[in-house]
Amino acid sequence: MPRYKLLIEYDGGGFVGWQRQVNGFSVQEAIERAIGAFSGEAVTLTGAGRTDSGVHALGQCAHFEIAKSFPPDTVRDAVNAHLKPHRITILGAEEVAPDFDARRSAKARLYRYRIVNRRSPLTLDAGRAWQVITPLDAKAMDEAAKRLEGRHDFSTFRASECQASSPVKTLDRLEVLQEGETIWITAQARSFLHSQMRIMVGSLRLVGDGKWTATDLGAALHACDRRRGGPTAPAEGLYLAEVVY
Repeated sequence: MPRYKLLIEYDGGGFVGWQRQVNGFSVQEAIERAIGAFSGEAVTLTGAGRTDSGVHALGQCAHFEIAKSFPPDTVRDAVNAHLKPHRITILGAEEVAPDFDARRSAKARLYRYRIVNRRSPLTLDAGRAWQVITPLDAKAMDEAAKRLEGRHDFSTFRASECQASSPVKTLDRLEVLQEGETIWITAQARSFLHSQMRIMVGSLRLVGDGKWTATDLGAALHACDRRRGGPTAPAEGLYLAEVVY
């Protein structure tokens, strides 16, 4: 059976998240239905990452198998045709080796979080960024972020519902960059704990506000206690930007 890899972009607003669930409509289910509509086959789509409700993707990856072979461009265009009017787009499709697995084959995942730091309400960016009206010190946030890079027990930045077998992860990169009124927080690791990125962002916001120092952030990390971490940042500012294979 041919196996296809999809490169996917989506607006997570209005979905219960990536993963198929009984309590609402998911991105995974929407794409599975679209594949079934053009191929006539029931498929199971495996994604590289399970984004939460409201989280967006610029470069989610997934794979599936069907009995009949189609040119990759046909797969891309046919799935897109059946995805309307959902705010999901297949950017690319390619046939891959039978042992390719979108989740297990991934070497790294890159997430980006967008903060818009201004007082005026968001219009075009509503639902796609976290608006923070108090001035933030992005340089201080970036300097503090380095305290979280490396291999650590990230229990402080782990949601209570996280099902990972271990809280120990290696954070390869965490940086903060300001571009005008937008502050981008970028993180890369092989894998993340549930809500890890959003809790790290909420904690860095405390640094940007001047409420925490880099030392405070480091102390929160080493406490290995969720109660010592900052708040969980809103889902709408988070993007799964890239999956590295």
